[in-house]
Amino acid sequence: MTSQERILQLRNELHAHNHRYYVKNAPIISDREFDELLAELVRLEAEHPELYDPNSPTQRVGSDISEEFTQIDHTYPMLSLGNTYSREEVGAWYSRVADLLGHAPFEVCCELKFDGLGISLVYENRRLLHAVTRGDGLRGDDVTRGIRTIRTIPLTLPAEAPEYLEIRGEVLMPWERFDRLNRLREQRGEPLFANPRNAASGTLKSKSSNVVAERGLDAYLYYLPGNGLPADSHYANMQAARHWGFKVSEATALARSLDDIYTYIDRWNEERHRLPVATDGIVLKVDSLRQQEQLGYTAKSPRWAIAYKFPAERVLTRLEAVTYQVGRTGAVTPVANMQPVQLAGTVVRRASLHNEDIIRGLDLRLGDYVYVEKAGEIIPQIVGVETSKRDASTGPHVEFIKTCPECGTPLVRYDDEAAHYCPGENCPPQLKGRIEHFISRDCMNIESLGPETIGDYFDRGLIRDAADLYGLTLADLAGPDRSREKSARKVIEGLRRSAAETPFENVLFALGIRFVGKATAKTIARAFRSIERLQAATAEELAAVPGVGKVIAQSVTAYFADTINGTLVERLRQAGLQMAVTEAETAPLSSRLAGKTIVISGTFEHHSRDEYKQLIERHGGKNVGSISKKTSFVLAGSDMGPAKREKAAALGVPLVDEDAFLSLLEE
Repeated sequence: MTSQERILQLRNELHAHNHRYYVKNAPIISDREFDELLAELVRLEAEHPELYDPNSPTQRVGSDISEEFTQIDHTYPMLSLGNTYSREEVGAWYSRVADLLGHAPFEVCCELKFDGLGISLVYENRRLLHAVTRGDGLRGDDVTRGIRTIRTIPLTLPAEAPEYLEIRGEVLMPWERFDRLNRLREQRGEPLFANPRNAASGTLKSKSSNVVAERGLDAYLYYLPGNGLPADSHYANMQAARHWGFKVSEATALARSLDDIYTYIDRWNEERHRLPVATDGIVLKVDSLRQQEQLGYTAKSPRWAIAYKFPAERVLTRLEAVTYQVGRTGAVTPVANMQPVQLAGTVVRRASLHNEDIIRGLDLRLGDYVYVEKAGEIIPQIVGVETSKRDASTGPHVEFIKTCPECGTPLVRYDDEAAHYCPGENCPPQLKGRIEHFISRDCMNIESLGPETIGDYFDRGLIRDAADLYGLTLADLAGPDRSREKSARKVIEGLRRSAAETPFENVLFALGIRFVGKATAKTIARAFRSIERLQAATAEELAAVPGVGKVIAQSVTAYFADTINGTLVERLRQAGLQMAVTEAETAPLSSRLAGKTIVISGTFEHHSRDEYKQLIERHGGKNVGSISKKTSFVLAGSDMGPAKREKAAALGVPLVDEDAFLSLLEE
């Protein structure tokens, strides 16, 4: 597999894992596995800057934004933290900090890393104004109604607190509440929550504040961003927050040396099992705000803080059966079904076996006693077999299935890939997955539809592909008694609007062509301008387009060579979808930015970042992702990252704010 192919594969995988973790609350790999994939992608992209994509997972943090909530921009970005998994990595971080500070004395604030839903609380005139989820780091969902029901979050602050205040932390579901909730769901025949974090997220995203109140969520606060704080010490500021009425963990402590940090890690690695809420590690922060500012940020995380993940807990239990699940891409995942066992606070019955190579590497047999860990304390996985416990009752070797468990099609395994895939054209999970991709925000953006609704329509036989959506009628959706007429009208209107208003580049991305991401779809759409020209293009013509290359070109031509795909495209055309780039979308507006190379950084009030990229292009300029000597200027929004600001200053690249930029275009 070439570097380009691996980069594209990693981007697709990481986007899918981000969506499962932050939106679906159903991750299928551990935090550590995700971090390793992301680190590989970071390395490959650094080696191949010509493959830069502003929509790469390396350019953003994951998102928990839901289309059912109003979104609010964060005053300060909510960045993720870099993760470490060993004492050696902690020591390396400590040494880097010491070097960057010129070996000036510094203290580290040690905190427990709570496994919940990140939240930002904003108080104005000492009254709770709004509560916003982490979202994509720049904006999140407004969940104020639900937050007001959490009794450990103050709705008003005492007179000694600042009039305006932002404080961040985690919303959690205590173990006791989590166990009770899952018992009730089991009694009702409802699916169980995998862990307290998923339960907390699902609860807070409930439309009913009564549901949130009933489930007894809790919240720990751990960070005060902004200026005008009582002290230069993060630790002292959080103690002040405790006096203002916020729940701040009593486990927080100051460390004056690396040995102090190791002592803290050893202590809480043992004591965490007695805590009432889930923790998955420790957060280390340079305590001085002045030194934090000196250390600054990378694109994704602060240099002055890092997370240490606890080693996974391990238990022994018996393997009873292996079943298989088919994902939306056709990937087939083996699942171990085991005797129930208590692990890291929850009862575990199932664990992913990932692929055939893992099964063979374990030399797995039915009836084996297997070691199970919760990687990142979320995803159970089998990490070993206790061969000494094999006896006459142990069954045969586990053999990977040959045909799809959903549709019976023989499975295939592509070169250089570990997974098996079902190539079946009528495999239900894949058909549903393609439609769910089609309606998503970056594709057709049909807000009135979601995965559950798609599943319902599919199971009722109303749809089998994306084109079927545009044949739905009010009678199909309203029900015999027309009790669902209001929601049905909303769906029909959403479909009509998507067909009329969604540009060709989004339609092309919505088709789900392998390796064609959002940015690539835009590139191809602008290069060929219509679906007819694209269908007639050869692989050589496609590969000649900058940013496409051989792998994507072959994937696109293979897609359109398939008669089923050709029929789908024709039906979508007949439904009125935009199958060509309009002149209005690409016509030059001026040449005011001709010859200029512009970097966009920060958040904006008047237009989105994507809209500014289009404005730059249509006024003759070029948008790039990183600052260099060739950069003409930076379009700087609020919360521009300190690292980019420092680099621009060092290279003498001017910063232009949003209003000045718009004025420039209007001249």
